[in-house]
Amino acid sequence: MSGPNRRRRRSRPQAGGDQRDRWMITYADLITLLLIFFVVMYGMSRLDPEKYQLVTESLQATFQSGDSILEMGSGITGTADTENHKNPPSKAEEDSADDAEDAGPLSERELAFRAQEEELASFMGLIQQYVKDNQLEDDIFISDEPQGIAITLSDRFLFDVGRAELKPGAAPVLGKLASLFENLDTTVSIEGHTDDVPIGRGSIYKDNWELSGARAMSVLRFFLEKEGLDPADFQYAGYADTRPAADNTTPEGRQKNRRVEITVLRQLRQ
Repeated sequence: MSGPNRRRRRSRPQAGGDQRDRWMITYADLITLLLIFFVVMYGMSRLDPEKYQLVTESLQATFQSGDSILEMGSGITGTADTENHKNPPSKAEEDSADDAEDAGPLSERELAFRAQEEELASFMGLIQQYVKDNQLEDDIFISDEPQGIAITLSDRFLFDVGRAELKPGAAPVLGKLASLFENLDTTVSIEGHTDDVPIGRGSIYKDNWELSGARAMSVLRFFLEKEGLDPADFQYAGYADTRPAADNTTPEGRQKNRRVEITVLRQLRQ
């Protein structure tokens, strides 16, 4: 009895050692699976340009050759539609068709508006070319505003500081404008503007209101007295510093605010 019992007791430590080493098998399997996973991922990440190009061309040819399946088309599959049907028109298409049918010839006022727009566009192009040819970009600014074509003249070449008499050098520019105004069938507005610096004590003008109005009047009188234009075609006003175009806290801003704006109004006469 003692011999077999001794042998069984000796075999138990060997079985316990096998149990402790089993984790290595699981660990090895896990490492093997991870290695296979990364090999597969690496293989998938390598794109074959030739195969990709073949697939792309095949898809493009398929979609380009297919007719519309919406209106009597054969579709991508190439099966022809045997039914003679057409998609119903949308609400927008119906409204557009109705408007086209209901719209008759343009009224005289609509035709006049179109003619005026063409006239203003031509006028703006001529002024822009004149400014460019004479290198006056620093003193004359032209813009297309909702109310009309605005021509902003800096006071640097129009007037001396604190005065409203036109400088001799302003005559060519104003003369060019007058020659273009003759062909326009609209109203021209002349507005004088100043910065917010108060008028000096030695000035003949009480304040910036008088100065801005006098400067606008000087430009207007040039058109009427020197160029002989019709007074009914013009209107003028002085706004002092109430409508600044820039910040009055800087010298550059104040310079932009001292200006005369001539606007060819976008409106029809009654």
